[in-house]
Amino acid sequence: MIERYTLPEMGAVWSQQNKFQKWLDVEIAVCEVHAEDGTIPKDALEEIKSKAAFTVERINEIEKTTDHDVIAFTTNLAENIGPAARFVHYGLTSSDVVDTANALLLKDACDLLPKKVDALMEVLKRRAFEFKDTPQIGRTHGIHAEPTSFGLVWALWYSEMERNKARLETARERIAVGISHRMSKSEFAKNSD
Repeated sequence: MIERYTLPEMGAVWSQQNKFQKWLDVEIAVCEVHAEDGTIPKDALEEIKSKAAFTVERINEIEKTTDHDVIAFTTNLAENIGPAARFVHYGLTSSDVVDTANALLLKDACDLLPKKVDALMEVLKRRAFEFKDTPQIGRTHGIHAEPTSFGLVWALWYSEMERNKARLETARERIAVGISHRMSKSEFAKNSD
């Protein structure tokens, strides 16, 4: 992201620190499921949750050697967790972590946008009424057409933003589905036939 064009709150969502935090959130969530299912010891889960820590600087340093961001990340976690770290990333691929974390990041980004869209729509609506009686040359096929109202232009932008807002809400719902529903073993078995 180009910092000077980025809202601070959106920049925070897409920061390296937050990206790796989401990776950690995914790793811990998977460890919680494994502990619940008995595939890793519950005391290992507690150790992982209490000791899991990373720094962006250390991950970047490790990645210079590994040439792999997820390996660098899990290596940094292991340095802090100790022996229980062998259960971190258990049964996962790098894509499982990165794709799920990206869905979380996209959801968070989508959560920031509606307030901004609403503020923009208020301006568009106000300007539509402000300029409702201001004449403007109409356009059709790139040439002048019947006169219209500059307020109508603003009203059309408002209408377009209503559709964009609905698209954003739909996109957020679709993104969130992949991260909000955990399928039980029996559901998985039934659906994988």
